[in-house]
Amino acid sequence: MTLKPCSGTEREPHWAKSSYSSDEGGECVEVATTPGTVLIRDSKNPDGPRLTLAPTTWAAFLPYAAEH
Repeated sequence: MTLKPCSGTEREPHWAKSSYSSDEGGECVEVATTPGTVLIRDSKNPDGPRLTLAPTTWAAFLPYAAEH
């Protein structure tokens, strides 16, 4: 998976959209990092809920996601 830059405001973290996401619907995921956290959201619902993970949790999840 590669990440494509998404626009953001200064108050918002810089969100990156997965290269597996499309503008035609389906599963769309964006990820942003802040000091000490990794944020995950649905790009179709940017004001909706976000997952907040510790960087170590995100790093442990990535190999699992790559296999599935």
